[in-house]
Amino acid sequence: MTAYVSALDLFSIGIGPSSSHTVGPMRAALAFAKNLEATGHLDQTQRVSCSLYGSLGSTGLGHGTPDAVLAGLAGFRPETCDPADVRAAWSALPDNATLSLLGRHTIAVTRDDVSFEPRTRLPGHPNALTLTAWSTDALPLFEETYYSIGGGFIRRDGDPVGPHNALDQPMPYASSQELLGLCDTHGIGICEVARINEEAIHGADALNAGLDAIWDAMHVCVEAGLHTEGILPGGLKVKRRAADIRRQLQEYESLPLRDRDTSTEWLHAFALAVNEENASGGRVVTAPTNGAAGIIPAVGHYYLKFVPGADAAGLRRYLLTAVAIGSLVKANASISGAEGGCQAEVGSACAMASGALCAVLGGTPRQVENAAEIAMEHHLGLTCDPVGGLVQVPCIERNAIASSTAVSAARLALHGDGTHLVSLDTVIETMRQTGLDMKKKYKETSEGGLAVNVIEC
Repeated sequence: MTAYVSALDLFSIGIGPSSSHTVGPMRAALAFAKNLEATGHLDQTQRVSCSLYGSLGSTGLGHGTPDAVLAGLAGFRPETCDPADVRAAWSALPDNATLSLLGRHTIAVTRDDVSFEPRTRLPGHPNALTLTAWSTDALPLFEETYYSIGGGFIRRDGDPVGPHNALDQPMPYASSQELLGLCDTHGIGICEVARINEEAIHGADALNAGLDAIWDAMHVCVEAGLHTEGILPGGLKVKRRAADIRRQLQEYESLPLRDRDTSTEWLHAFALAVNEENASGGRVVTAPTNGAAGIIPAVGHYYLKFVPGADAAGLRRYLLTAVAIGSLVKANASISGAEGGCQAEVGSACAMASGALCAVLGGTPRQVENAAEIAMEHHLGLTCDPVGGLVQVPCIERNAIASSTAVSAARLALHGDGTHLVSLDTVIETMRQTGLDMKKKYKETSEGGLAVNVIEC
């Protein structure tokens, strides 16, 4: 077995505000509708109900989960849908509304068809939803339960749990120790291990095209955030700041006698831009989640803007190295805030970005592993406590600060030779254990931390 997850899966183009609460449920609802059709029940269906359990029930309203469910039932995909078509799919339902399942079979739909069950936690995962199709009879026609396991990935209840089969990949690894062993044996870097596995899955041309499409989507998201002003939706009245910072930095850099380095401020602006787009329900790339989507694009833009010789080939190496690290976290701990707290989201993204930046700055495999370990180590115990159930406070600023941590960790690792006391494997396992010990009120339920201590007004 191998931990490696393809870059084209771990980085998926979707919509905000949450990979677990928006993208995953949309995919689950779409899969349910397709299975409804495949089993011959589509034409008999008169109504579909959805129960949101655990974290989905707690913060699904603020994360747009009901909207995503209805959009998925209608046949929308997070990769290709217009975000505007999703935002009001449930929240703005009129009286006597109808829904076209997969765009082919029309049923009646009301807001009451989606129920919130935050106190019920299914054993498979804290993010769970059950979809049920009904005819005119009292008994359900068809029912399935899905788990939204982080990063937009879903698993149907009853399906096998586990990583990809090692036979699919010529260089399987299940730990950073095994990954470094592959690098030593073959005299290659971490990104080359990832590339060899990717090309076995997709082929070189499809891989390069996919990586370029991922980066293009990240770049478009940054640019949109840097040029959009206003107030974020949801009621907290959070003001967008990225455009103001961009304008201030451009004005400062036009001065002939400017006397300070603006690289960190740009880094913050890039991260804020992405997460403000995410909070508004815009087009983002899960990296590896939406709540942490700003870190890898921000550090990538930092690389392009401030590192001499940065180019498109370097960006591909950057993304592949990030995925090689993120795969380890996903396989051996979690990238789900509902399962591990924000250490599993922002901590994972910070480790991925730091190791990836270290690689494109010329770091050895052991320096790259050290950079990722430093970044993750200093996010251990980070709680997921979104105010109002919205991916805004503290999530947006948290991405900006973690971007700085990623750059600092990469540069710190480059000053050493890769030798260090705590391994990446150790810190990932520690993150897993910390997530298990963490009370559920600190894991994307908005029942603790800032979520209960900040007055919403």
